[in-house]
Amino acid sequence: MVVLLVALVLWFVGSGDDGPPNGSAGAGASSPAPSITPGPTPSGSAITSRPGGRDESPGEETGGGGTGTSSGAGTGGGEGTGGSAGSGSGSGSQDGSSAGTSSGTGGDSGRRVAAGSPLPNCAPAALELALSSAKVSYGPDEKPEFRITAKNTSAATCKADLGPLAVVLTVSDDADDEVWSSKQCPRGPRTAWLSVPAGGTVTHTVAWDRRYSTEQCDKPSTRSASPGTYLVEAAAPGQKVLRASITLAKD
Repeated sequence: MVVLLVALVLWFVGSGDDGPPNGSAGAGASSPAPSITPGPTPSGSAITSRPGGRDESPGEETGGGGTGTSSGAGTGGGEGTGGSAGSGSGSGSQDGSSAGTSSGTGGDSGRRVAAGSPLPNCAPAALELALSSAKVSYGPDEKPEFRITAKNTSAATCKADLGPLAVVLTVSDDADDEVWSSKQCPRGPRTAWLSVPAGGTVTHTVAWDRRYSTEQCDKPSTRSASPGTYLVEAAAPGQKVLRASITLAKD
């Protein structure tokens, strides 16, 4: 056995001395080749991937940003449209207010104001009053209507009371007997304050039910005026007496 082992060792040593010059080089050339050859392939793939990734990434980010911007612009446009619609609604609200202010009610052509309105009272010298009748002759079933017109000759808007106690209307028959007076037991409001624009006019209309008036307000008169001609007068402080004539027809 010892001899056999020694022989094997000597053979191995002998084989090692002959192998390196050729076998080692061959093995070295072929053995690393499998490990080196795959190396360039992954390395090449990695290099290709990296530059490609950098080129595409900025492109994708830019594209994404552009998309985002476009979306934002679209949203902004929608909001702008909504604001415009709101503005239109505001204009409608103004037109309704104006229409409501320009219309008069209750037989007045002017705008009613409260007695405590900050508007100054019209000075008697600044007002020009006029009296007229809606018709010259009235049928049996018609109620005479009297119009009191006030003109403001001043340069500033003021308010005037054309109510039954401030501008007293009286109706007298052809015998000069008083038939009716607006200051005796007025049925409606006792004042009628109207805003009179500078240089403008307003009109207050009063209807007469053809009945006699009485100072006893708790016992209203049931007597009605007979057909005939009647004198209508309007009296106000600081104003001259105004007159008009009407006829109550028989039929």
